[in-house]
Amino acid sequence: MPERNYIYYDFTLSICSTCLKRIDAKIIFEEDCVYMVKRCSEHGVEKTLIATDIEYYKRCRNYLKPGETPLKFNTKTHFGCPYDCGLCADHEQHSCLTLIEITDRCNLTCPTCYAESSPHHGRHRTLAEIEQMVDAIVANEGEPDVVQLSGGEPTLHPEIFEILDLVKTKPIRHVMINTNGIRIAKDETFVARLAQYVPNFEIYLQFDSFKPEALKTLRGADLTDIRMKALEHLNKYNLSTTLVVTLQKGLNDDEIGEIIDFALKQPCVRGVTFQPTQVAGRLENFDQRKNRMTLTDVRHEILRQSPIFSEDDLIPVPCNPDALAMAYALKIGGQVFPLTRYVNPDDLLNNSKNTIVYEQDDRLKSHMIKLFSTGNSVEKATEEMHSILCCLPAIDAPQLHYQNLFRIIIMQFMDASNFDVRAVKRSCVHIVNKDLKIIPFETMNLFYRDDKKQHLIDLGMISK
Repeated sequence: MPERNYIYYDFTLSICSTCLKRIDAKIIFEEDCVYMVKRCSEHGVEKTLIATDIEYYKRCRNYLKPGETPLKFNTKTHFGCPYDCGLCADHEQHSCLTLIEITDRCNLTCPTCYAESSPHHGRHRTLAEIEQMVDAIVANEGEPDVVQLSGGEPTLHPEIFEILDLVKTKPIRHVMINTNGIRIAKDETFVARLAQYVPNFEIYLQFDSFKPEALKTLRGADLTDIRMKALEHLNKYNLSTTLVVTLQKGLNDDEIGEIIDFALKQPCVRGVTFQPTQVAGRLENFDQRKNRMTLTDVRHEILRQSPIFSEDDLIPVPCNPDALAMAYALKIGGQVFPLTRYVNPDDLLNNSKNTIVYEQDDRLKSHMIKLFSTGNSVEKATEEMHSILCCLPAIDAPQLHYQNLFRIIIMQFMDASNFDVRAVKRSCVHIVNKDLKIIPFETMNLFYRDDKKQHLIDLGMISK
């Protein structure tokens, strides 16, 4: 009998990328890649590349662990996933990181912007509205792991410091500001004031490329000097910073290793987050056939371009392994030591304490002996590490500080083409919207922004 030219691996639910209706989908292995194939009765068949590494894709299933539920749910399950977001009781994961969009306004009109922000778009949220949004997160989480002030461009908000004062009164473990860095570059006094909110405060700095043309394609302007001046100020005040890279194949994916190397040389930088472009919002200069990147594409390029990390270092994140991968390293004595390879996977899945097994690495052992022999008493890195990513097990290393930690995160947000209901149920990066519903990042951008939401309400697909 003739054989099919692929292996049927799994079944899931997806959505039609045209009408957004929920449809059946199958996962297949073909020519060393993983594809999603789905058929809409109205708009036909779609086939989307979802992974370029079959073994890693299968390995992700080994990292699943029981989800952590929020203290309360906010909407009823009626239409079925993904049309009841808020969170509904059918969602399988709490909020590891929650965004509050404190403004719609931005000082850029980036060709790539999931929120479609611009200098004239929308408005600033009032302080009272923002407090309600923060309280909604706290009601769900008790002690939220990470709350990120976002937008638009949050540093434009006229009450940004009042907002930070407010947030700091709440039981939030870690606060971030998501920024394009323009105000940070141009206003050192502003940065000095931000530094007063340390510890447990971080800048999430847009840092897409060193190439002017790539920046113009993504951001509409060459922001090279802005980025460097922003980092100069952040380094001066040692303000913990994560560099955030929006990736497009053929545009800036060849710079991944260079960005990691650059980040490691910046005293203030605690890590790099790589985000393949989500097809949502305003998206110019993007061809899905040429520019789409998968999580495994990014992982492959990190391993190929950076000599620091190996296969055992860049692993799935258990709360949502389809969408998140991580690698951790220690910066000690001017050297970098990958850490994830020493983490026991069983401890990772069970949230157990994990002592760094540094005896396996002679260079690391030498530096750790020196470090522990100093007798310096600094706050435990274990608490600060754990607050940044709840799936990292506790690290028993009392002489290490957050500034010794360096992390790589790959964060892939699904869009209508590669949407997988199975995976979105485990989404742990959420946005609290103006209706005080807490919505997964992916579905917020696909269904719940004002124009999109009204269209789907009219079709009877989501609730008001």
